[in-house]
Amino acid sequence: ISKLINLREGLFKVADSLFISNSKSACCESLLSQERITFCINVSRQQPFPSFQQGQLLRIPVFDDPSEDLYKYFEHCSYAIEDTIQRGGNCLVYCKNGRSRSATICTAYLMKHQKLRLKDAFEIVKNARPMAEPNAGFWSQLQKYEDHLQRQQQRSLSSNTISHNKYTDSDYNVGKFL
Repeated sequence: ISKLINLREGLFKVADSLFISNSKSACCESLLSQERITFCINVSRQQPFPSFQQGQLLRIPVFDDPSEDLYKYFEHCSYAIEDTIQRGGNCLVYCKNGRSRSATICTAYLMKHQKLRLKDAFEIVKNARPMAEPNAGFWSQLQKYEDHLQRQQQRSLSSNTISHNKYTDSDYNVGKFL
């Protein structure tokens, strides 16, 4: 039983400078200090914030309910995490159990900023926190986000190809040579 409790407690490293946990661990000053956490994203309506002075706090007010719209926060959270990392900080994403909401936000971040497919991004989160399991509604939103990111990447590749191709068919007189 104590082994199971140890797997649930603590801050779990998802990627360089990105951690996931439950709310109990997120409010443990010694854990935050040990991992040099500078930014906390609390993905809940009711869970407390840590009372640490050295960092920033962001609340994403959603319940762990499949009908909740977490998708609308994916971009904001992803950019906030990336900004924290770029400034040399460490970010903690947490919810009540560190299982569904926080795992969803971490997965969305990896998809956006590490350009990973949903399956690969979630595998990283699951390896860091084996109990991670977005609810069915959040999983569906991650699938929608993957589609959005793929369309965005395709548009970006198309516009880069067009803008970097300085020659057109008429420049080559296509079909004019026999």
